[in-house]
Parts: sequence; structure tokens; C-alpha cells
Amino acid sequence: MTAVGERATTMRAGVLAAPGEVRVQAASLPMPGAGEVRVRLEGCGVCGSNLPVWEGRPWFSYPLPPGAPGHEGWGTIDAVGPAVEDLAAGDRVATLSPHAFAEYAVSPADAVVRLPAELDGRLFPGEPLGCAVNVFRRSAIEPGSTVVVIGIGFMGAIVTRLASAAGSRVIAVSRRPFSLDIARAQGADVLLSLKNPNEVVRRMEELTDGRGADTVVEAVGLQEPLDLAARLVRVRGRLVIAGYHQDGARQVDMQLWNWRGIDVINAHERDAEIVRDGIRGAIDAVKAGTLDLESLCTHRFELAQLGEALETMRQRPDGFLKALVLI
Repeated sequence: MTAVGERATTMRAGVLAAPGEVRVQAASLPMPGAGEVRVRLEGCGVCGSNLPVWEGRPWFSYPLPPGAPGHEGWGTIDAVGPAVEDLAAGDRVATLSPHAFAEYAVSPADAVVRLPAELDGRLFPGEPLGCAVNVFRRSAIEPGSTVVVIGIGFMGAIVTRLASAAGSRVIAVSRRPFSLDIARAQGADVLLSLKNPNEVVRRMEELTDGRGADTVVEAVGLQEPLDLAARLVRVRGRLVIAGYHQDGARQVDMQLWNWRGIDVINAHERDAEIVRDGIRGAIDAVKAGTLDLESLCTHRFELAQLGEALETMRQRPDGFLKALVLI
């Protein structure tokens, strides 16, 4: 396509036309309105929350708007609408736009976070990084505490790293041997397989003298790991739900929850300012070298391969943590 400076009117965008079907096609170049900016995207992460619309559910309508459901984008502002004061063309940003599987996306000015020069040229899917930082913050992890992270995907790996850096003893529980290797690299002290939940409970009793963990972070999004999390947390401990539970209602052992008097925290933030503050925290962690995104973003695709990227996220082959679509 023609460069924007040459008055382009179209862009390439991914369009989810039907379950399991993506087309990359020309779409109208979006124009920023009052209080908005347009971002020339460098890339967008593929989120686990994209899975239901990729697989198809009765409540979705297709085709989706161009660029949807990508919401983990980053790039450079190339156009600014009226009444935007603190951002300018040329600023590199992470954006919360929900249409980021495209060359360009328009976003409210208060839904982007400026990236510092130290991150120039580096990958930065800000939204999931901010989510992971906010999960860690909501977990209120303290030095010397025992923390269990169930599910070592992208989110679980980052929480493991942050908890380890905070001085806690981290016990990683995951089904895939590869992800346990990742957990070890992120600082986990103990690695347990999720394949046998009863064995995990037994080992936790040994490791904590029957007391249980101070904090358990459930980062899978399925019934069985949620059940296991409640069995591992100590009396008056904290169960933090970070997994995306999207496949129907859940049941909980309320008798156990009552008996142990646990705090249950749903760590999915919906306040835009809190999300942005989490992204700022992630920026600081990457700048400090606490987080290494190159090792955590394991699979990379071009925009023309968007369908392959989504399918890889669904299948989660050995070695997979996070897919990025580079634009």
C-alpha cells in the first residue's frame, strides 16, 4: 500500500470471517477523531481470550470488524486528532485498541502508554504484560512467602519471575515439561507436574509441613486447576484467579473455602487506568532486566499468517508460550 504520507486511504487488516477462517484484506484507513490517535502498528500479541471467537461460539457474529480481536498492539503514532495534548506523531506506544491485527489502529489517547527510548526496536505487547504485572500486584506477594503458580504460560511465567524477584519461594505447577523448564529459568524453586493433582497436594504438604501456600495463583482457566488451587492454599491464605475461564460456569468447594477462610481475588482488571499503570510497571521491569521478553515471546508470524498464529495459540505445541503477529 502507499505510505500514509502519500495520502493512503486503505490498509491491510486481518478479518476473522468465520470460526477458524481469517482473511487479510484491504480496509479503510481509520482516521482519528477528537481525543484519539492513530498508531502505525509494529505488532500485536495473540491472547488466550482470542480462542473462543477463533473456535466459534453461538453468541458471536461474523465477520468481525477489521483488526479484531487483536488488542495487544504496539507501534508508533502517525496521526493525532483534535484535543490531544500529551501525545504527538512519532511517539512509540503500547495501545489497548481492540482492532490491532492490522497495519493501523485508532485508539483513545487515554488508552495508549508511551514507551521510553530504552525500548526502541524491542518487542512490547503491553496489554498482557500489564495484566501479568497487575496479577502480581493483586497477589500481594511478600519476601519469604510461599507462592504456587498453577499454569506456566506467558502469564504464569511472568508472575513466577516477579514473585521470585520479590524474594518468595515459588512452586510452579504445570502439565507440560517444557513449561516447567521455563518456570525454572524464571526462578521457580520447585517444579511439580499437574498431571496428578493428588500428588501435587501430597508434595505441597511435605514442602510446607502441612500448612499450605500463602498465595496460589491459578493461571490456567479450567475447572481442575481451580479445584487444585483451593486445596493448596493455607488457612487465611490468598487464591488469585488469573486464568481466563471462558468455557462455561464453574463450581467451587465452598465448604473448603469457608473452612480455610481464604481471600479469593479475581485479578482481571477492567479499569483502564489500572491497566495502563500495569503496563508502566512492565516497562520498568523490562528496563531493569527483570523480564526478558525475547525468551517469553516464543512464536512470531507475519500478518498474512494470522490464521496460523491463532491456530498455534489453540494447539499450544511443545515450546509455545506466546505468539506475536509482526506487521
